[in-house]
Amino acid sequence: MGFIDAFKRWRLAQRGMSSGKKRRTTKSGYAVVDSMEQSVLVKLLIYPIFAALTCLILAYYSYTGVLFDGDAVQRTFVCLILAASVILFYHLRHTVRVRNGRVTLVFGGILVHLILLRVVCSLVNSNNWDTEYLFLLPPLAFAPMIHSVLLGRQTGFFTSLSVALFGSMLVPQVEIFFFISINLIAGCIAVALTRNVRRRGSLLRAGFYVGAATMLLALAFGKIDFAALQTGDGFAGEITKIGIALAGGMLTGMLVSGLLPALETLFLITTDISWLELSDLNHKLLRRLQLEAPGTYHHSMVVASLAESAAEEIGANAAMCRVCSYFHDIGKLKKPEYFIENQGDSNPHDGLTPTMSAIIIIAHVKDGVDMAIKNKLNPKIIEVIREHHGDSLVSYFYHKARDQRHDVEKKVEEGLENKEDIPEVDAKSFRYPGPGPSSKESGIISLADCVESASRSLKKPTPQKIKNMVNELVMARLTSGQLDHSGLTMGEIKGACNSFSATLRSMMHTRIVYPKDDETGSKGKESKVDKSVPVHDAMQRGRSDKKRSDEAKKKTAAK
Repeated sequence: MGFIDAFKRWRLAQRGMSSGKKRRTTKSGYAVVDSMEQSVLVKLLIYPIFAALTCLILAYYSYTGVLFDGDAVQRTFVCLILAASVILFYHLRHTVRVRNGRVTLVFGGILVHLILLRVVCSLVNSNNWDTEYLFLLPPLAFAPMIHSVLLGRQTGFFTSLSVALFGSMLVPQVEIFFFISINLIAGCIAVALTRNVRRRGSLLRAGFYVGAATMLLALAFGKIDFAALQTGDGFAGEITKIGIALAGGMLTGMLVSGLLPALETLFLITTDISWLELSDLNHKLLRRLQLEAPGTYHHSMVVASLAESAAEEIGANAAMCRVCSYFHDIGKLKKPEYFIENQGDSNPHDGLTPTMSAIIIIAHVKDGVDMAIKNKLNPKIIEVIREHHGDSLVSYFYHKARDQRHDVEKKVEEGLENKEDIPEVDAKSFRYPGPGPSSKESGIISLADCVESASRSLKKPTPQKIKNMVNELVMARLTSGQLDHSGLTMGEIKGACNSFSATLRSMMHTRIVYPKDDETGSKGKESKVDKSVPVHDAMQRGRSDKKRSDEAKKKTAAK
């Protein structure tokens, strides 16, 4: 299909009807992933395919053969576990935002975990190793750790329960209780320790604790002979088991750390680790913003601080808010001098009509999206750039246009102008194209942007003035429908307002006026230094006066 599209563009370019270039889009670039995310057929097939593959694994590789050789009670038990897992995940589907790719990631992770477990079982059986290695060699926290980092803790706990129940059918029947116990505990520890992971070292730390927990459980259940460690009989074998337990946990953390970038790219997921990597201020767009539009750069830094604090207050993704705030106004790089924070003594809008000024201001959203796509920024950043103004009104130039229309109407009444000269003022021409914020993080950044801009106009700010300004601005956004699709509740909006007010108070506090000191250190007196004389000249004059005074003293002493 790509070759056909390229050929069509070439034909249109030959006829002068196209530039021959393909317009940039925000799609992932992976046709399989895009089709999987949008296909209704895939949505209907994911659940039965997962159930069928799980049944096949359990049927052919279980120790007891519960599906083929087991009795009706065993087969019913397996079917009930499988049905319960599917139903439970269906009710938890809102945690993965019902995207086909994420559902596939959950079920695929469980299947891969079971396959790894089966490989270890085959390895142990083929080499006639002790059965204790069935619980020490497998990466018990593999799938729970991946799903916790990528999809959240609820999905991680669901995965931990699923792999414990399904995996128990792949081990000897007498070991089922210990296997379920060690899997549940190891999986829950991994999920608990991977909440809000921001450094890859945290995954290694979680893996170490999983390995330590596995070792302690093995000691408690007698899989590692504590007496042999004390007496020295079989000491080497038991130490080997302890080393395998600890190394297994560490290797699991390393494996998950290495797989995360590939899984993030494939399933269009961004973790806090990636957000922190994207927060590097040496990105070429941010460097350009700092050099070419310093006012916008400072504005973006303040918006980032406001948005991050508010996100932490309401439990949203603070790292995402900070990074997206850095880039939300990069479209102003096209014409930085037309935005007030970058202007000097002259204002380019003085020579433009309000309509043309509004077009230039509104265009920074489209320009920002184009620049973000060109520089291959994260899709969430592009989403925030597009949504941070919603379909709000560029009120300054809209009111300026209405005032000009009113002045022309007066001149028409006085007979100084023709009626045809009255300009048309359409509110649609002064609105951003939208859409409005579609996530909590995008809504927070939208509010932080307007709050920071308005705070610059406050004269002699006080805590009450700041609070009133924040409440009025947020209420105006709320009543105009800008936050309807953001997912923010009224309680979260109130928490964000309190956070904005607290952050602005700390930024806009006043300082004490210190009294000036004279040369002798006394306060409250005017300095005797002549302020009309440059400092350097005054110092030279002081040295000359002192020299003449010393010479006079010497002459007096000689006499």
